[in-house]
Amino acid sequence: MNNLKKIGLTALGTALVAGSAQAATMSVSGGTSLFFGGEDNSNSGNGWSMTDQVTFTASGEMDNGFTISTSLQLDASVWDDRSLTIDTGDMGTLVFSGHGSSGPVGAWDDLTPSANEESWGTSIGGTVDGPTNAAVGDNSFIYDYSVSDAIAIKAAYKPSKGTALQSSTEMGVAYTGIDGLTLKAAVGENNTLADQIDLSVFSAVYAMGPITVGYQTNESDRGTGTDEDFTAMGVSYQVNDDVAVSYGMSTLDYSNANEDQDSSAVSISFTAGGVAISASHQSTDNVAGTATADNTSYEINFSFAF
Repeated sequence: MNNLKKIGLTALGTALVAGSAQAATMSVSGGTSLFFGGEDNSNSGNGWSMTDQVTFTASGEMDNGFTISTSLQLDASVWDDRSLTIDTGDMGTLVFSGHGSSGPVGAWDDLTPSANEESWGTSIGGTVDGPTNAAVGDNSFIYDYSVSDAIAIKAAYKPSKGTALQSSTEMGVAYTGIDGLTLKAAVGENNTLADQIDLSVFSAVYAMGPITVGYQTNESDRGTGTDEDFTAMGVSYQVNDDVAVSYGMSTLDYSNANEDQDSSAVSISFTAGGVAISASHQSTDNVAGTATADNTSYEINFSFAF
């Protein structure tokens, strides 16, 4: 933890004192989407909704060659995702994420291929348990460094908040040295909760022509409370340049008497220029480990980028 803290703070301090920035480059991008979703076990009312985002980005190069950039997203009249990025070139990239980013445990929680949602990802009645309990997110430092063409590391540090809580760290490595194969593994800790969770994630994804297959396994080991083991598998098929289909399934195993949460989903996507249409149908048995909580759900998204 101390080494990771030193790396991040040293890189940040070096960048801030290294020299003045040159003229900044400004850009604006945006997108909107129309969403329809529903489920079988309840009447959720009007299933239609929409999202809209406009992202403002500014970047400039400093005298020492570092590039400093900031990004701010306006989402439905609310300031949402935001970050400050220091790209040092050969020494890697340091990001301070105010909101909207994750460390390696959260970012790599389920990398099984999907044309739309993960096997557990479609919204349904009851709260479906996710694959990890990562803490790194808002107001965190995230560091990326390419060791070689085949190996990259990703680290993250979330400072403590309040006298009763400790800081949390994550460290991950990605390997792409075999054609078509991507391996990612990360470990971390969630010290924002009283039972202090040790976390690990591992994924293997292999692409061969239009077919991609993937396997994921995660662990959440609590100091007290219920441990969780997550496994997932998925396969996707790229029908052509515009259309993809996928099938995925996952199991969340609890260390107490809860039933396993079992999910599966089929997804499809279509893209053409700045327009994308995607849909999923999901089935989950024993939602959050409750034996009587089975449900199915569906969604369709119409997205437009500009």
